[in-house]
Amino acid sequence: MTPSDRAMALIREGIAAAEPGAAVARAMAEVLADPPGQGGRWQVIAVGKAARAMAAAALQALPDATALVVTNAGNDAPLDGAVVLRAGHPQPDAGGAAAADEVIRRLSDAGPQDRVLALISGGGSAMLPAPAEGMSLADKQAVNRLLLASGADISQVNLIRQGLSRLKGGGWLRLSRAPVTALILSDVPGDDLRVIASGPTVAPVGSRGQAVTLAQDLGIWDQMPKAAQDALRRPEDRCALPQARNILVGSNALSVAAMVGAGADPAPIPLKGDVQDCAEAIWALAADLCPGQALAFGGETTVRLIGDGMGGRNQELALRVALLAEARPVPFDWAFASVGSDGRDGPGEAAGGLVVPGTPRAIRAGGIDPVAALARNDSTPALAAGDALVTTGATGTNVADLAALVRAAGA
Repeated sequence: MTPSDRAMALIREGIAAAEPGAAVARAMAEVLADPPGQGGRWQVIAVGKAARAMAAAALQALPDATALVVTNAGNDAPLDGAVVLRAGHPQPDAGGAAAADEVIRRLSDAGPQDRVLALISGGGSAMLPAPAEGMSLADKQAVNRLLLASGADISQVNLIRQGLSRLKGGGWLRLSRAPVTALILSDVPGDDLRVIASGPTVAPVGSRGQAVTLAQDLGIWDQMPKAAQDALRRPEDRCALPQARNILVGSNALSVAAMVGAGADPAPIPLKGDVQDCAEAIWALAADLCPGQALAFGGETTVRLIGDGMGGRNQELALRVALLAEARPVPFDWAFASVGSDGRDGPGEAAGGLVVPGTPRAIRAGGIDPVAALARNDSTPALAAGDALVTTGATGTNVADLAALVRAAGA
């Protein structure tokens, strides 16, 4: 098996371990321990990139439940027993706004005798834009664009998003009179439940005042719409949130463990922080690899957008590793792959990048300067020119990013 084949095989193992249907099925016994009261019913609301697969598994155990699925294009096939709504990701859209209104209606209609089963996965934050009072969808979209370009990590992004929404940061609990149980598939390193899909069934990451300070520190406050600024300046909510049963059913760490179970070693560092810093840390490990050794990584880097090109954090990471390897070569064959577990990396169709020692040379032969491409955040055409793009299609799950660095056996 070539280093490239092995790197991708390891990543496929990690994605398979996050299969959302199996994760939900394992948790249903705990869910069923608190059934509806007399005359009550189950209300299943699933949101995120894995929403359809999670709902399908839940309906196997709850065939009489009412079910709503909100997910993105590619994961939105019809599902018997459920209403499936398509919503935009990573940019909120009108479909998501309509879906948010339907979620609000269903939660508000649930009574104390009912039970709500919330199925939460990554991407749910963008898919349910429910603007705070006084804000429009266009205001939310403008803030989202600023956040995606700011270099903020997911916790910072969601601190600001929560302050601008009726559903995020525990909003589902404020709306529902029925007890809520949430099964959560984590796309966030560290599995902070407040951050996954902006925490609809848990307390907020922080206060609105902290969100204001963060927006100022990120340099985006003055560019934010006035309606968003006004929303973040409102007094804090004083009412205590009802408690929900929040159950973590899958995570990035479990996927990395599956890669280790398939023969990799756990990397001593996560995918974290600025993408160039992460690339430097990854390549610094290469020289000490033993023949046939593979390192498994998980997490999520951040990219500051300084150009208007097409790309994503996994593609940037792979291309930056390839350039570092060219500048500081090692005397053996190797491969590095970095892939979004959901099958999407940025706004395009690519899932990530798979690079080898000759990738920068192949990119140049295709007529693209890889260094200039990175300066424009234009990694997609660069990797395509070097035959280094990874395209998987939608995987139906989302547990952040997975990567593998592999040294050839016998080399």
